[in-house]
Amino acid sequence: MSHVKPRRLLGAVLLAAALALPMTSVAHAEECKPDDQACLDKEANAKEAKKIEEQQKKTQEAAGKADKDIKDVGKKIDECPPGSDSCMGKLTSGQGAAEEKGVKDMTETISTFEPEPTDNAQSAVTSTCADFPGSLPQGSGDPGQSPFPVDQLCSLLGS
Repeated sequence: MSHVKPRRLLGAVLLAAALALPMTSVAHAEECKPDDQACLDKEANAKEAKKIEEQQKKTQEAAGKADKDIKDVGKKIDECPPGSDSCMGKLTSGQGAAEEKGVKDMTETISTFEPEPTDNAQSAVTSTCADFPGSLPQGSGDPGQSPFPVDQLCSLLGS
């Protein structure tokens, strides 16, 4: 029975100490004077320690999730018999998923490719004959000034 009281006392002391820790950091924050560099350093270190602790907690949570994911994948792999390509294919996004995506992408690329002119020759010739003389230096389009008259060029093009 005498062992119970010291344990309770020890527990109460530890609880009081744990509750007092946050209060002391608040007390330090209130006591720091602008020119007290040691106090300001302690305060900055406490803030940095808190940030590091939060980051460590996030890292541990992410590691726990990754560990769970790895175990899940391990279980799925254990379900496949050794050398079974079809079973492994199902585990990795289904059988032939990468090949199907590649074929789909290539089909789309080929369907938009137009290897032949799309019946625009007449409009190209007409616009060339209408716009070309204006692009020449002044006087080049005048009869007798051009080495090759524009109207002769357009007649050769079929316009």
